[in-house]
Amino acid sequence: MKLGKVTGRVVSTVKVDSFEGIKLMLVQPLDEKLVPHGDPIVAFDTIQAGVGDLIYYETSKEAGRVLETTMNPCDAAIVGIVDNLEVEDEK
Repeated sequence: MKLGKVTGRVVSTVKVDSFEGIKLMLVQPLDEKLVPHGDPIVAFDTIQAGVGDLIYYETSKEAGRVLETTMNPCDAAIVGIVDNLEVEDEK
């Protein structure tokens, strides 16, 4: 799983049948220090995350498993909202 921050919404009026009714969110990947890491991605949101939420997400084949239809072209999916994050000092 990977950390990210929801930075916006994506609207699509035409999509694959297995994606009907599922929100698309723009996610900025983050490293463990919450510093942006890489380009933003579009992820499916099945947990009702909102803009500004710190989330964790999954990519690849694992992302498609969060949808009812497991045979789908999903590339990234939000799987949880982070309530608290503690990182141990590197000393």
